[in-house]
Amino acid sequence: MTNLRFRHLLAIAFVAAITISSCSTYQATISTQNLYFNPDTVKAGRFDNGKMWTFDYPPTGYFKEAYNFSPDSEWYAKTRLSALRLQGCTASFISDHGLFLTNHHCARYALDKVNRPGEDLPDSGFYAPTLQDEREVPGMYADQLVLIKDVTAEVQKAFETGTTDEQKVQNGNEEIAKMEKDYWAKYKKEDPADSMVFQVVKFYDGAKYALYGYHRYTDVRLVFAPQLIVAYFGGNYDNFTYPRYDLDFSLFRIYGPDGKPIHSPDYFRWSKTGPHKDEPVFVIGNPGSTSRLLTVSQLEFLRDYTYPYILKLLSGLDRIYHDYVAKHPGEKLKYQTRTFIISNSIKAITGYLGGLRDPYLMARKTAFEKEFQSEVEKNPALEEEYGNAWKNIAAIQKEKAGLFSKVTAYNMNARFGSSEYFVIASKLLMYAREMSMPENERPKDLKGAQLDTFKMKFFPADFSKSLNQAILSFQLSSMLSAFGTTNSALNTLLGGRTPAEASDYLASISSLGDSAKVAALLDGPPDQILNSQDPFIRYIESTEKQAAATEMAYGKLEAQETSNGMLLGRALFDIYGTSIPPDATFTLRIADGVVKGYPYNGTIAPWHTTFYGMYNRYYSFDKQYPWSLPSDWQNPPADFNLSTPLDFVATNDIIGGNSGSAVINEHRHLVGLIFDGNIESLPGDFIYVPKVNRAVAVASEAIPQALKYIYHADRLVNEIENGKIEQ
Repeated sequence: MTNLRFRHLLAIAFVAAITISSCSTYQATISTQNLYFNPDTVKAGRFDNGKMWTFDYPPTGYFKEAYNFSPDSEWYAKTRLSALRLQGCTASFISDHGLFLTNHHCARYALDKVNRPGEDLPDSGFYAPTLQDEREVPGMYADQLVLIKDVTAEVQKAFETGTTDEQKVQNGNEEIAKMEKDYWAKYKKEDPADSMVFQVVKFYDGAKYALYGYHRYTDVRLVFAPQLIVAYFGGNYDNFTYPRYDLDFSLFRIYGPDGKPIHSPDYFRWSKTGPHKDEPVFVIGNPGSTSRLLTVSQLEFLRDYTYPYILKLLSGLDRIYHDYVAKHPGEKLKYQTRTFIISNSIKAITGYLGGLRDPYLMARKTAFEKEFQSEVEKNPALEEEYGNAWKNIAAIQKEKAGLFSKVTAYNMNARFGSSEYFVIASKLLMYAREMSMPENERPKDLKGAQLDTFKMKFFPADFSKSLNQAILSFQLSSMLSAFGTTNSALNTLLGGRTPAEASDYLASISSLGDSAKVAALLDGPPDQILNSQDPFIRYIESTEKQAAATEMAYGKLEAQETSNGMLLGRALFDIYGTSIPPDATFTLRIADGVVKGYPYNGTIAPWHTTFYGMYNRYYSFDKQYPWSLPSDWQNPPADFNLSTPLDFVATNDIIGGNSGSAVINEHRHLVGLIFDGNIESLPGDFIYVPKVNRAVAVASEAIPQALKYIYHADRLVNEIENGKIEQ
């Protein structure tokens, strides 16, 4: 799809919405406190746009003002180099020998990958008693930010060479891609053994650009993970709430080319005393994405179109996967991580939507926008350059609304809820057209020996006919809702049947659910595919022009929106500078806050919980799932200190992607590990409300307590407390 922001939001929903949650009662949480208010008197808060500060522009002056703390350049450098970015999560070095800490829920895919026959590591946990027992995780990597360079002038110059909005966006993107490629080639030439990756990051909707260079570590090995029931104690009932009693952590180690643990001199020292009430703390992590700098009209579009659609999609998939696993319990492990991500994302999107439907919060966003517009209008030069951007963006939202349902209906991406039948059909048609070309004009993966590899990997390895039929039925229902009876190709596909009936019928007559038949199509002449009467191939072929035209029109609107958004980004930076942090971009940030409880449900949430609380819930719920405990936890030894802090809350600004972020104090000592946000933090996608917004973290004292007395992992306790492997 050319609809990049929509696709980006889908990716967030499916992958990175891990530390934000939802509850169906959310709207009452804040709105009941503001039942009577005059929107005209509501004012924006100083930090409504958040506290996710970049390392490019660290707010040293503000830290001095707020905490009487002035970190120097060495503090920032060592902090940056101690942090890591994982796929969708954050991690941190905690020893001189490559040991790093992240969440258990960030390790679930790793547990799946290293799980051996007869094992169930997500449920049973994992501990490597020696270095030799640490298991390499195929495909896992960790990125360390080692280079930051301002490239604003270069990208903006390329952007301005375009004569239309589409050309401007295209030229800017081409310059970004070229820059990333050139820097990679430069570093590869200087040191062929060095594994570097580069990313140009856009801040303030294009007012600033930075080139980030990461050292990528690819030999990552699992060291420790507790049992799922301990890390996810209380399951969905307790998830995204507070007080919490979760030991949501895992440990990995990075190895070098010599097969030995790397030397990692920059790491967070472990705090044995943990956090303290009212103590300033800093979350160092990679928040995924926020929408705080969008205009009110853009937020209203998210509220009325994008998020309701994503929520409907996720809810349908959640039901399908849970029904499938219930009927096929033997495949629970296979789909466990996927169902967790989907259900977690439902809560995230519901939370975003609940916040956008809160009239008081939207009044605060409106108040900021009015203040921003007023500042622009005061300056004739700014008014001339930026004054029409809000009106243009609002008009674009109305045009997008008329296309949205059709754009989503034409989406054929298995990752975002499409049945594999449609995806395979689309890929087969592209394959046939490419194979009709002379070999020297084909993509490299369709030439010579690589063609055989392409064919071998073409058919989905985990294809389930019954699961895809269920997804197909749901997709056909969504398509029918979007198109009605106006799409002749869809009418032909349905043939007068209901979506459920059509799904069963189409799956029975299509050859695309059979790997052998698909392989035969790949081995045959291209015309065999192009002339195929398979219903899915016919549908894709007959709607390609309509889909392309719809996506092109939507893409044109998005280019106009991007262009106008860049104008507002520049205006924002011109007026406010770095006093307002840019939206999250899944890049490294510092989020300041204070360890502090908060009022809720007519009482007070304590700033920390203890292991006593975990056992209280265990017994209060009669030891039943999801408050059950593994056998090694049921009767803790006498030396196990039940009064040890387990989880705590602080006012730090976090969102999805912050999972696994270190919570450090002024001395760069690790006092906690972020794993969640409270219910009141749900609107954090578009506004930060520090009064009740809380980040939830595992306390540093809890981890060695459990490792020592429950898991008897003394070697790890010694390493994290001393920062090195004992020889």
